Amino acid sequence: MLRRKLLLGGSALLLAPPVYARTAPRGGHAAHGAYATFLAGVAREARGQGVSSSVVAQALALTTAPNVKVLQADRHQPEFTLTWAQYKDRVLSEKKMNDGLAAVQQRSGLLGQISNLYGVGRGALAGIWGLESAYGTRMGKFSVIDALATLAYDGRRASFFRAELLKALHVLEQAGVAPAGMLGSYAGAMGQPQFMPSAYLRYAASYPAGGRADIWHNEGDVFASIANYLARCGWQAGQPWGEGVFVPDTLEQSQLGRSQTRPLAWWRQQGVRPRVGDFNASVSEGAVIRPDGPGGEAFIVYHNFNVIRRYNPSDFYALAVGLLGDAIT
Repeated sequence: MLRRKLLLGGSALLLAPPVYARTAPRGGHAAHGAYATFLAGVAREARGQGVSSSVVAQALALTTAPNVKVLQADRHQPEFTLTWAQYKDRVLSEKKMNDGLAAVQQRSGLLGQISNLYGVGRGALAGIWGLESAYGTRMGKFSVIDALATLAYDGRRASFFRAELLKALHVLEQAGVAPAGMLGSYAGAMGQPQFMPSAYLRYAASYPAGGRADIWHNEGDVFASIANYLARCGWQAGQPWGEGVFVPDTLEQSQLGRSQTRPLAWWRQQGVRPRVGDFNASVSEGAVIRPDGPGGEAFIVYHNFNVIRRYNPSDFYALAVGLLGDAIT
């Protein structure tokens, strides 16, 4: 079987309890001084970018030494080799489905309004919400400022996380969030949609429009932000992400994959057929993926599948979003 490596991050790490106790991994007064010097440089750069001195001071006061828990999570992510079938069983559990049905039913009107406003399917909104934060119940308990500062100082991608730290300071000022209330994953992904600060600045939206986007507590803002993200990445209104298909085992794996987009008529000629009914009438072409190879599940995926991948560039993730969204909306 074809296998895919998956680094467990995101939702798996949202289970971590809040941890503020830390020790500087480099040890001693010299290490403390080096971290203080690093923070002073961040503070100067942030003020130079227009962030107020009061916001900078309040935020950076939350981090006095690199957070060991953050570094451990970053450096020791368990690597698993999962098939699609194993991944699906893990992330699309019966509990995830049942919780989703209940959550969507309670918010059906709000989801419908935002779906109509942005032209993005309710299923995609609900599926991302479910996978990213278990319908808003698991957003992470790390201080985003502390986590990003730690990774910017001593992480594997220091320049990336320094840029995200500076953007997080802008978010504090723009969103009016109390620095201590900006919580997220060990890697700095924030709120119910798990936006990095750069994504917040680019895609966060309020509903109704005009206010500050609160992606931690305001579900209208959460759904509007996810919808705005997908819409600006090219979501095609009224079209599906994909559907399950039967594929003859004789069809070579080399003819499959996201890049192999062909007319639906061509796929029919190869013996590909939907599991239920006929191909969706709103689309004319697609690509067939069979993640686990011959004998495994297969799907024909359309343009919107690739838009979901803009949120997280994984076929497994996009399939899970699509299937979860279809099941709970």
